[in-house]
Amino acid sequence: MENVGFVGLGIMGAAMAGNLLEAEHELVVHNRTRTKAEQLAQHGARVAASPREVAQTSDVVITMLPGPPEVEEVVAGEGGLLEGAAEGSLIVDMSTSSPLLARQLASMARERGVRMLDGPVSGGDVGARDGTLSIMVGGEDEDFERARPLFEVMGETVVHVGGAGAGQVVKACNQIVVALVIEAVAETPCPGLEGRCGS
Repeated sequence: MENVGFVGLGIMGAAMAGNLLEAEHELVVHNRTRTKAEQLAQHGARVAASPREVAQTSDVVITMLPGPPEVEEVVAGEGGLLEGAAEGSLIVDMSTSSPLLARQLASMARERGVRMLDGPVSGGDVGARDGTLSIMVGGEDEDFERARPLFEVMGETVVHVGGAGAGQVVKACNQIVVALVIEAVAETPCPGLEGRCGS
């Protein structure tokens, strides 16, 4: 079983990391607010001082961050994952980010002999807690298969959708479809009622 790192322990990330701990994975964690990482330490995780330290002690590192600026900083910034990642290690960004950034970071990682996947999720905090997330993964086949056992702990529907950045593209499409459905329901006339169902 590979050593796993996890960076980003907000509502989603903490629940996802907790599921990995329950599945008996060795976990090294980091969060900008250290107290959140220390909560997981009570359940067996080891707390690292920086993303770089997480990468130095992990075969696979998962990130779950607020958005593209944080992803870029944690992966490629000073003290980031790429500074500490060994050749052959794997970074899996599960944040909702940018397809362009996902491709750029995958290219930077590849230059260092590091593998990378983008695997944004759908399902919210309930899905994160229950391990029933939908996970849309972009990257190479062999890297997807390597990470699949971890994905299956955190999610119920796990799909490899293409190369680097493809996970982010599919997540964006998913968000657009959801928004359109909500708008359509809101605009649907309700028989016998004035106005529309969503008003």
